[in-house]
Amino acid sequence: MTMPSHTQRHGLRARFRPRNPDSGGFMTVTASNSRKPMTRRRMLGAALTAGIGTAVPLGVASRAWAAQTASGPVQLTLPPPTGPHPVGMVPLHLVDTSRPDPVAGPGRHRELMASVWYPSRRTEDLPRAPWMTEGALRAFLTDAGFPLDPALGPLTAGRVGAPVHGTGHRLPIIVYSHGSGSHRADHTIIVQELASHGYAVVTVDHTHDAFTEFPDGRVLTPDDVPMFPKDYSADLRFLLDCVEDLAAGRNPDFDGKPLPPGLLGALDPRRIGAFGWSKGGTATALTMLADRRVRAGLSIDGPMQPTITADLDRPFMMMTAIFTRAAMPDVAKFWTHLRGWRLNIQADGAIHQSYGDNATLIPQAGKILGMTDQQVQDMIGTLAPARSVRIQQAYPLAFFDLHLRHRQRHLLDGPSAAFPEVKFLR
Repeated sequence: MTMPSHTQRHGLRARFRPRNPDSGGFMTVTASNSRKPMTRRRMLGAALTAGIGTAVPLGVASRAWAAQTASGPVQLTLPPPTGPHPVGMVPLHLVDTSRPDPVAGPGRHRELMASVWYPSRRTEDLPRAPWMTEGALRAFLTDAGFPLDPALGPLTAGRVGAPVHGTGHRLPIIVYSHGSGSHRADHTIIVQELASHGYAVVTVDHTHDAFTEFPDGRVLTPDDVPMFPKDYSADLRFLLDCVEDLAAGRNPDFDGKPLPPGLLGALDPRRIGAFGWSKGGTATALTMLADRRVRAGLSIDGPMQPTITADLDRPFMMMTAIFTRAAMPDVAKFWTHLRGWRLNIQADGAIHQSYGDNATLIPQAGKILGMTDQQVQDMIGTLAPARSVRIQQAYPLAFFDLHLRHRQRHLLDGPSAAFPEVKFLR
């Protein structure tokens, strides 16, 4: 499998050709003269092409949207989590004073937006958190060229600022890293599922390679600043420091924003896991190699570039799609360095975009735009959206339950009749 160079990938016009995975590992899909690579942020925009190589003018897409919404707005939705607990969410504004950010200007340091998701008490009177903030979503949609009012973006199951559900036990922690040119909401299906089952999940926008909005209204978008897996990993290690602050009862929010009742002191720093998609999957592995605070890691179709040559002695699972051991020497090499518990699963019909929120959002957008089933499949693969959702809800939960809670669900023992499309790659 040939990887395009940094220069080539910006002008790429190929169908489903992988971009340099060191810069994200995502599929490049383009049918125009745009110099912007097809990251996950542009998957909604790809809906305007109504399938690979068949361009639909913006005006036509806009008229299709208008026809569908003449009787009222059509809001995209996310599937609800299946766990026993309601979900709470609070955003955090973080500044890593140990890392200067020359892009931001002299004297400025690395600045990040994060979110903490957690099991909460029932608080239906509190607002549901949006999938993305309005400013970030507007920039996301503008970049993608998708004619959708940001007000119609999906809401999550998380209630903003809800009190933490107290059980007398501290919450195991999971940190999440998104793919190149994406955002911290990209795998909300998995994140809110884990939170509904009793985990505290901390997600982060990798500034300069993400759509992110800060409390003062600044909206930053992916730019030409090189961001490699090691840079993502540095963000994750700083995030772990902030997690330890929360566990110790200290508020890491740079602005001193009040936190939800019960959050300070509720997290268990002795039980930390991590997962990421694409470049975030590679960053998860790098973080585990550099920081023993992470006890278990999950890569969702991570390319594992640059080549990882050190041994990893803690549990690691890979959910692969296109970046497989058979197709990618770096992934195969990484597999040989896993010296602890390891597992590689793959769902039939999955492509790089099949694992994530777009598995359910793209089909909804497709109905709005009058796209055919084949055109939707070109974007998310042949794995049925409902099955993708169930796989995303079941397998990460089983993995972290096993290695952070020592709960054996047997789903990871081998092929399951409940998930016939999931193959165990030995």
